[in-house]
Amino acid sequence: MIFGYSFGDLGSILAMQGFAGLILFSVYVLMALGLAVIFGQMGVINMAHGEFMILGAYVTYLCSHLFTAYLPGLFAIYFFVAVLLAFAAAFALGLLVEWAMIRHLYRRPLDTLLATWGLSLVLQQLYRSIFGAREVGVELPDWMMGSQHLTDTIEVPINGLLVMGLTTIITIGVFLLIYRSNWGKRIRAVMQNRTMAAAVGIDTEFVDRVTFGVGCGIAGVAGSAFTMIGSTSPTAGQLYIVDTFLVVVFGGAASLLGTIASAFSISQTQSTIEFFLSGSMAKVLTLLAVVGILMLRPQGLFVLKVRR
Repeated sequence: MIFGYSFGDLGSILAMQGFAGLILFSVYVLMALGLAVIFGQMGVINMAHGEFMILGAYVTYLCSHLFTAYLPGLFAIYFFVAVLLAFAAAFALGLLVEWAMIRHLYRRPLDTLLATWGLSLVLQQLYRSIFGAREVGVELPDWMMGSQHLTDTIEVPINGLLVMGLTTIITIGVFLLIYRSNWGKRIRAVMQNRTMAAAVGIDTEFVDRVTFGVGCGIAGVAGSAFTMIGSTSPTAGQLYIVDTFLVVVFGGAASLLGTIASAFSISQTQSTIEFFLSGSMAKVLTLLAVVGILMLRPQGLFVLKVRR
């Protein structure tokens, strides 16, 4: 007996919490991938990243109601349409923000922190004025309801499996974009040596703008995934922004593999501790563990080797 549970019960609890941690891991990865592109590749501290996520969540909420009212026959596939629209909306807003504000603040990280924090407050008030201050939720199609029984004591929610599948597709897409495409070569060239990249003909301003937009678009997709596991409110993004920065810094700011490994470690630790203690204690203990590891390895779990 451990903590009053038999070994069989404890195994089932750990398995269930492990799957719950995978769902939280999926949201963390989607948020952190966008932030890793913006912070790790561009050096911009985007404190409004959570609000881009909530934009995607509200787009999904609107799609749910529009399909219910006008396209009930296609309601079963509305989520996939919502994901595409959430990416497009967050991407477009990211392009606008980069053109209007961020492009004037490159190589000034503290200024980007303050400016994007102000932007986050503006977006929160805008969401509050349009959608109201109360939390809203989406209606799920029948095929996304219920759970998949793995054993007599272990079951996994179907919408959680969908979120994990979406995360896998987006992660593979980001990897191919950054490491297997010409556009990814341009991004990494600008990150490593902006002056030399411009000298060989790369339009660094255009690369910055689209890269920022893509990072924000991925946050919008995270917002769609977020609606599957929680309700949406104007300030919900702030609940995830600290954890997302923690994931990116702990994994190594410019490392995609580090971001994934960090998100998995933090989500699984929080989910397991949360069952035995509480949500707040889980966050405190996880943060203490991460801070302790960063004191020993300040560069994070993985380091991108760059010739200086």
